[in-house]
Amino acid sequence: MKVVIVGGVAGGATAAARLRRLDETAEIVVFERSHYISYANCGLPYYIGGVIEDANELTLQTPERFDARFNVKMKVRHEVLAIHPDTKTVEVKNLETNEVFSESYDHLILASGAKPLLPPFEGLDLEEIFTLRTVEDTLKIKDYINHHDIRSVVIAGGGFIGIELAENLKELGLSVTVVQALNQVMTPFDPDMAAFIQSEMRLHGVQLKLGAAVEGFKKTEQGIDVLLKDLPAVHADLAVVAIGVMPDTKLAQDAGLKLGIKNSIVVDDQMRTSIPNIYAVGDAVQIQNYITKQDTLISLAGPANKQGRIVADVICGKESHYKGGIGSSVIKVFDLTAAATGLNVTSAKQMGLDVDYVVLSPMSHAGYYPGGKTMVVKVVFEKQTDRLLGAQIIGYEGVDKRIDVLATAIYNQMHASELKDLDLAYAPPYSSAKDPVNLAGFMIENIHDGQLKQWYLDDVDRVVHDETIMRLDVRTPEEYAQGHVNGFTNIPVDELRNHLDKLDPAKPVYLMCHSGLRSYIASCILKGRGFDAYNFTGGYSFYRAVMQETKLMECTSACGMEQTK
Repeated sequence: MKVVIVGGVAGGATAAARLRRLDETAEIVVFERSHYISYANCGLPYYIGGVIEDANELTLQTPERFDARFNVKMKVRHEVLAIHPDTKTVEVKNLETNEVFSESYDHLILASGAKPLLPPFEGLDLEEIFTLRTVEDTLKIKDYINHHDIRSVVIAGGGFIGIELAENLKELGLSVTVVQALNQVMTPFDPDMAAFIQSEMRLHGVQLKLGAAVEGFKKTEQGIDVLLKDLPAVHADLAVVAIGVMPDTKLAQDAGLKLGIKNSIVVDDQMRTSIPNIYAVGDAVQIQNYITKQDTLISLAGPANKQGRIVADVICGKESHYKGGIGSSVIKVFDLTAAATGLNVTSAKQMGLDVDYVVLSPMSHAGYYPGGKTMVVKVVFEKQTDRLLGAQIIGYEGVDKRIDVLATAIYNQMHASELKDLDLAYAPPYSSAKDPVNLAGFMIENIHDGQLKQWYLDDVDRVVHDETIMRLDVRTPEEYAQGHVNGFTNIPVDELRNHLDKLDPAKPVYLMCHSGLRSYIASCILKGRGFDAYNFTGGYSFYRAVMQETKLMECTSACGMEQTK
């Protein structure tokens, strides 16, 4: 059996190694057009920033080591030019010698990945404009910074690569501006949660221009101007385009394979394409969203590696299936950790789902143990079915642990209220007896039981101006004096029972406290006395953080528009 693999990074290298473990006699040939195989895309920004000091650490394997261990012919600097399914051959070009030759296969695996999305911007060919996708891209950026007087950088795009690169360049002491066409960074997060990421970036000196679309680049005597639609240009010494990726599937398209979203390769759950004996894995393929069963694209290393293993199993006769992805991810943003899994509220509503969510701000570990830090947890669920749909967490410690628990719960199709039943590890330095995941389950169960009614950030304007309702802030007078929402009367929760005569039982009561806990207790008191009470999910701390970022965005946008007049 002879297997040819196009692409030697995540999915391709995994498939090759798994094939060898399952079949010692198979002939395995991998063609990779770059100089490197099995490299860590996610680590590239950290080499530019100096966190990873040795470029060799970016590659998990060299072609020589891979061949020695797995007896796989790793052909770097070889580009596959065409696939000929009728003769079961591929046409290959040696990029070092320009020799073109034909290679036969019994099974062909396409692991061509994705390529940077590059709209037809003016000035893309300028030497100061870069993309970041491969090790070669990384070395070019690093070398350019080292050999030029670089003081300012513009990054077009606020996704994973853009945010990680912004942090690393800022840590080098450069002036960094992130330009994003959308009004938020990091679309796996809802706008309210993304506000925490944006605030952290601003806190560390990264300038954000949100809702600003790049239109091109122009050479100047001092560097380049990044041209923006309806806004003044931003000057920089260097720019990186990181506005997204698209499946790299020209080979598949030319060979007549069935294509899907954004020309991705359509595969079944065994990674088979529409042509026999041709398989595809990784960023180039269209997969199924595990939650909604809808077709989607997920460009992450985890799914690519799993798919590489599965395709090797299938070729070797094992019954193996890919069940879909939920898009679990985590990112470091200076001192913060931000993680997401499954659907956020924005995407769920776009799919027509009737959803609800809870926001809570628990400590990372037991409050009485020193060093605990607050995290913000948002859990999304379907109203009628209680189906757990997704979660987002932002904090400093324990974020990755909780998001993995929630991802596991989603994958196992748990109901959201069942989170309360999970038996999770507890010791004071690591968690609380009521873990944040359990607390989310308690809140969701209370909603389903009618014990808890919520109101939300989107309701603030209506609530503030509605004279048919009562508004109570149940924090201490000292907390209230430091900041509160206009129109809310202060009655501390511990004094509430003594002031019930001041409240009108005919009016609903909208409650707020710092995190949502004391206002929930207040809602229980009022509910027990016949009042219709609603608790603000997330609390005043959540409201203040999101609104501060929102006002800053509005001010920045207004100032930018004023400059164009």
